[in-house]
Amino acid sequence: MTKKRIYKIKFISQGKLYELFAREVSQSSIYGFIEIGEIIFGEKSVLVVDPTEEHLKSEFSGVNRTYIPMHTIVRVDEVEKGGINKITEVSLSEGNVAMFPSPIHTPGKTKK
Repeated sequence: MTKKRIYKIKFISQGKLYELFAREVSQSSIYGFIEIGEIIFGEKSVLVVDPTEEHLKSEFSGVNRTYIPMHTIVRVDEVEKGGINKITEVSLSEGNVAMFPSPIHTPGKTKK
C-alpha cells in the first residue's frame, strides 16, 4: 500500500497567514490558481480545542476542493505528518518573506 503524501500550504488571505495541511495540491485548470483537496483537520479525540482550527473547520466545512490564487501562496512543503491548521497575523515589517506585487492589470485604470 502506498503512503499518501501530506502537504503544508501557507498562503495569505484577507491580510492573514493561513497554514493548512492537505493530501492533494496541484496546479488548477483555472489559470493562476492552485487546487487544494482533502484538507486534514486534527483528531476529534483531542480534548484541547484550538479556536483557530475550529474557525477553519467551519470556514472549509462542505468544501471538497479550494482554489487559491497563485500570487498569495507563500510556501508549499511535503511533510511527514500533519499538524494543526492555523491562522496568524501577517507582519510584513518582520522576517524575510515578501509578498508578490498586486495584480499587474487593475480594472478601470487607463493610460494617459
